[in-house]
Amino acid sequence: MSSYFEDLETGDEWAGGEYEVTEAEIIEFADQYDPQWFHTNPGRAAEESTYGGLIASGWHTAAMSMRLLVDCFLGEAATLGAKGVDELRWHKPVQPGDRLSIRATVEEKTVDSDRRGTIRLRVETTNQDDELVFSMVGLVMIARQSA
Repeated sequence: MSSYFEDLETGDEWAGGEYEVTEAEIIEFADQYDPQWFHTNPGRAAEESTYGGLIASGWHTAAMSMRLLVDCFLGEAATLGAKGVDELRWHKPVQPGDRLSIRATVEEKTVDSDRRGTIRLRVETTNQDDELVFSMVGLVMIARQSA
């Protein structure tokens, strides 16, 4: 773990990833967790939905974003979990073939105790056209090095 609370500054930013979304993955996730027809039925979604085809569940988009966040920052940080999420938004549907990337920015730091602090981490996920598809502010607990 290389990034402790003391190592982080307001304004620090990480970017990365390219996660390609597949139709099979969209359907598999939706079948298990969000089985609405516009996530599970490509034919009907193409014919009847306002999206013109199959779209990923918003919760699937959040999960893919989390994976990208772990890959570009959290996996190397002294994280201790999270207190919650603020400002969760789905801006644009994610469709098969989209390639997602992420940007995360520290907005604020708060010392919680001698052992940890919390950062407000703005997370923005974009598609291959640099269109915002998802955003949230994570309240991430980070170990203090002095602990």
